[in-house]
Amino acid sequence: MSTEFTELLASAWHNRRELLASLHAENTNCYRLFHGSVEGAAGLTVDRYGDLLLVQTFHAPASPERLAAIAAFYGEQLPGLALVYNDRSSPNSRIRNPLEGAELAAAELPRVVSEMGVSYLIQARHAGQDPWLFLDLRAGRRRVMQEAAGKSVLNLFAYTCGVGVAAAKAGAAHVVNVDFAELSMATGKQNAKLNDLPIRVRFVQSDVFAAIRQYSGLGQPTMVRGKRMPSFPKLEPHQFDLVFLDPPKYAKSPFGVVDLVNDYPALFKPALLSTREGGTLICCNNVAQVEREPWLDQLQRSAAKAGRTIRDVEWITPEADFPSSDGLPPLKMVLLRV
Repeated sequence: MSTEFTELLASAWHNRRELLASLHAENTNCYRLFHGSVEGAAGLTVDRYGDLLLVQTFHAPASPERLAAIAAFYGEQLPGLALVYNDRSSPNSRIRNPLEGAELAAAELPRVVSEMGVSYLIQARHAGQDPWLFLDLRAGRRRVMQEAAGKSVLNLFAYTCGVGVAAAKAGAAHVVNVDFAELSMATGKQNAKLNDLPIRVRFVQSDVFAAIRQYSGLGQPTMVRGKRMPSFPKLEPHQFDLVFLDPPKYAKSPFGVVDLVNDYPALFKPALLSTREGGTLICCNNVAQVEREPWLDQLQRSAAKAGRTIRDVEWITPEADFPSSDGLPPLKMVLLRV
């Protein structure tokens, strides 16, 4: 069992040789080393974040033998990394496996990693559950950096503001990050401070619906379904050159529900109306069961109803450390020229 598993790790390592050389050359030291759902161990991922080796399980806890095999293999290939294991296999679980002493201190240690020359803060254990930088979104951040110079950028569901910070680093003229979570915004502000940014990036802690309804000119209702809305930051109508929309799979909001399976247009319309004519809107959908062509058709129909034309479509595919067995990865990213 251990030998067979080590062979899986070795095969994944071999398949990434050219990619890792390319990433290292552009000052990137964070990437996925083992993508278990495709590479032979469903529910297991191994990621490098600088000097951190982050192992996560999503279906069942990893056995001590398997963790030992991971430590031994990457200890030889990438010596000196600190291994932290997060078991996330229980429904609605927080990180379950207990740590204490030096192990807990290592897991809670703030670390700085680099991606395409942009610095980001990482912590293996924190008050949330997801890593502070989603590695499969690297292709999206790369595309934003290629587009951002001289443009105004709106980063919606910004999380730790990786897209916004990357845009500012690439020469954007104006960047606004919007997210409701206080911890995410605080981490985003630290990410901005880590980089020598040429502009002052703006952070708006707000329900995204409330923000984009104001930016789009749709207005912010004071009552929804008979309930008075809480107070949100007041924002003037404004259209941006580039809007990045990366909502979570499902979340409740005072304005309704974020539902990427059944009601993506509820977010798409105000995001589209917050994008200037001739601008660019990049939409993400990370729900595996949503097929990309029907989803794109939904976006095109929603745009037509809003009186806007999609002039061009470009799919952005996660990079090679996130292999897909059928060429249709769960994370779908589409760039729309509107």
